[in-house]
Amino acid sequence: MGEVPPFGNGSLTLEWPLLLECCAPRPKAEQINALVGKGPDWRVLLSLAEEHGVVSQLHTQLKKLETGAIPEEFQKNLRERHRAQLLFTLSMTAELFRLLEGFRSIGVDVIVVKGPVLSTRAYGDPGLRQYVDLDFLIRADDLLKATRALTDAGYDPDVPIDAIKAGKIPGEYLFMKPGTRLLVELHTEHTFRYFPLPLPMEDYFARRTVVALDGNRVPALSAEDEFVLICIHGAKHFWERLMWVADVAAMASGGPHLDWKILRESAKAVGSERMVHVALRLVQELLHTEIPAEISDAVMRDRATIATCERIKKWLPYAGFAPPSLAQRAQFRMGMRGGLFAGIGYLFRLALSPTEEDWIEGAETKRSWIWDAARRPFRLIKKYGQDGKA
Repeated sequence: MGEVPPFGNGSLTLEWPLLLECCAPRPKAEQINALVGKGPDWRVLLSLAEEHGVVSQLHTQLKKLETGAIPEEFQKNLRERHRAQLLFTLSMTAELFRLLEGFRSIGVDVIVVKGPVLSTRAYGDPGLRQYVDLDFLIRADDLLKATRALTDAGYDPDVPIDAIKAGKIPGEYLFMKPGTRLLVELHTEHTFRYFPLPLPMEDYFARRTVVALDGNRVPALSAEDEFVLICIHGAKHFWERLMWVADVAAMASGGPHLDWKILRESAKAVGSERMVHVALRLVQELLHTEIPAEISDAVMRDRATIATCERIKKWLPYAGFAPPSLAQRAQFRMGMRGGLFAGIGYLFRLALSPTEEDWIEGAETKRSWIWDAARRPFRLIKKYGQDGKA
């Protein structure tokens, strides 16, 4: 067990099932009523929802209940947190439109990923899904131009400009606007290191579409490519947040129309078939979401997903406060690629792919990939090897 979570170290025997039911694409009202009637710890439930990023789902389902079993103070706190999230996402959406116009004005081609686009696709509401930043996918050749556009818009780059010019590749190119909570991340074909195979950038741009957002047409990945991306993103973070599971369930069960043949081809192109299978089995087991017939046979045949999902379900309720150990992390990474040799190759590539945390101090602007890569395994062992604490 890692650090003490804000919701305590309890068993969550009522709170976790209640939160799961509220996040299901088709919640069972009778089950929610029964769990509410048993008297969960309301403070724990609210903290749990916040840590998992599903305050809106909890608010949406509980406000439907006609019962006096929910304390007024809890209802007030939940409403306030839900309102704060809506106001923040509204400000982020307005900022998104401003930045898109800035990119267009200088000829930078972008695709918006996750955030309000995913919220609209999965839930039909750009404000229902919680997010803290705006993510843009751009070609690496446009990185300096996009960086200048963001600095002109008042953002400070977390990665020094000289490091970008030197070709250093961080986990993502993060930008922060001083005095605000606005964060922007730029991603290129080189930063998606958790994709088992190279990201097919030109294919993504060729298949891109638009999503209608508050009267604006926002450039987005195809629904199939976005689904694959969120499965890889969940696997990258060991599925430690319920919001990522809920996103998959919402898209798979009733969000945008998905062509599952194209989706499977998209997953195969980046070597993420196992990641997609794990995601679908998770939503089936946790959020009683039916796996579409077009892919169910492939998921059921992938027997290795059974043990993987059982491991995920042990640490998932604790929202990152009971992370997997170093050995479990390595086993998980190997399993996500599928196949022994492919899994070993994937694990070693991740272990030797440096991010900004591995850059040698004082040499951030120099091409020192070999030394950065050599430092990375030792940093990971130090970070995760003692007690699994992230």
